[in-house]
Amino acid sequence: MIALITILIVIAAIALVLIVLVQNSKGGGLSSGFSSSNAIMGVRKTTDFLEKATWGLAGFIMVMSIVCVMLRPKVSYGAPKPEIGTQTVPTTGSPDMSTSLPLNQGTAPAQQPVTPSAE
Repeated sequence: MIALITILIVIAAIALVLIVLVQNSKGGGLSSGFSSSNAIMGVRKTTDFLEKATWGLAGFIMVMSIVCVMLRPKVSYGAPKPEIGTQTVPTTGSPDMSTSLPLNQGTAPAQQPVTPSAE
């Protein structure tokens, strides 16, 4: 559902960019090149339609963005999530240290600590 709303938002944003480019600015825009539509509808009606379409698409994008946020999956903030690749081991009581294996089992022999010599 969120993917569909996102696609609609992208399509509306592209249409909004195109409509803004077509609008007549103070210096004359791309709408002056559409002389056939200006002859039929008149220049004023064309700019009214483009302005209403701009506001409509902007409102549509805002509403769809709010709907998209409302439909996103909820995240619970109660318990911390484990890191990816780590395993969580449930603990029941204190760990049994008598059966724990030494840290260097199966690896190279443990190195002796280096003590500074007094010279």
